[in-house]
Amino acid sequence: MSRLLDCVSSFRSLPFQSFLAAALVSMLAADLVAQGLVPGTGRKITQVGDNFEDAEWGYVPNRPKSTRNLDKNDREPAGFSKNERWYEGPKRGQPDLIRRVPTPEGGLSGSEGALMLRSCYTGIPGSPSYEMQQDDFIADVQYALGGPIPLSRAPSVVVRVYLPPFKHWEKRTGPTFAFRASVEPPASNHSYSRWSRKPKEPDTYWPGMLIDFHSKADSDTKEEVAYLRIRSDESGNDYRGPRLKELGWWTLGMSFTPNGQVHYYASPGVDDLTQKDYIASHFCYGERGIELNTFFFNVCSADDGRTWSTPWIIDDPTVYIAR
Repeated sequence: MSRLLDCVSSFRSLPFQSFLAAALVSMLAADLVAQGLVPGTGRKITQVGDNFEDAEWGYVPNRPKSTRNLDKNDREPAGFSKNERWYEGPKRGQPDLIRRVPTPEGGLSGSEGALMLRSCYTGIPGSPSYEMQQDDFIADVQYALGGPIPLSRAPSVVVRVYLPPFKHWEKRTGPTFAFRASVEPPASNHSYSRWSRKPKEPDTYWPGMLIDFHSKADSDTKEEVAYLRIRSDESGNDYRGPRLKELGWWTLGMSFTPNGQVHYYASPGVDDLTQKDYIASHFCYGERGIELNTFFFNVCSADDGRTWSTPWIIDDPTVYIAR
């Protein structure tokens, strides 16, 4: 690759230099796709993400939370973190408990603070649905950076997640937590409206990794187990990923390459991800994304008005740009 760069710089013809430079960019993009782009590659974007090391870290919940998805009620003003790096989503609202806690044993070296996310009312506040619902905890990316991140820059997001002993998990089989992203497809991917010459608005989509729990309390399983669930394949279907054989800290990562593909990685512990931690790559929902809007976390529960979700703890969610 260095020889090719030398060749580009040696030509005096500006049009030919431009042609070779464009070819080089295409080669680099193809290389990123071929390798799957390990999350954490490139430069850390300090304006977004969080390490939760500020002892005064706090969150202003502005309850009651929003539940636009259930009753079309935004209940403004929305909740937000005091450092302005997190906010409540208007669609599903925020977790009931958002609290800085001491970093559990085995976390990142030097980390003294992490963040607990937990919910009881994951649906409409005070009105249980007795069905699985979920809350959103959303990172401020677009406002902090002045817009979304083009996938041409090969962004990625990495987070450490603490899985507590199974005795602390909500005794319910099904999804309990998720690490997800908001991705924008090109408008050209969508058909024109029947009654208008203007193209339909592109449909934002939300790829991610969910944690599924199989509980002895409500299933035939003989041992309690947890799996990653990948969202999604090209048809928009979720599917079961690796079993989480170890509890404690895990490192999860998603990367987004210039061809619009999403790549999924996971590894036990808090070490940096490598290619051996690769799980899958997809054009999720059959789309080729062009921009990363943000990333976020879901906390799920039975929404029965009395049972708390599993106490999820996250640390050091970080965005990187490879190009």
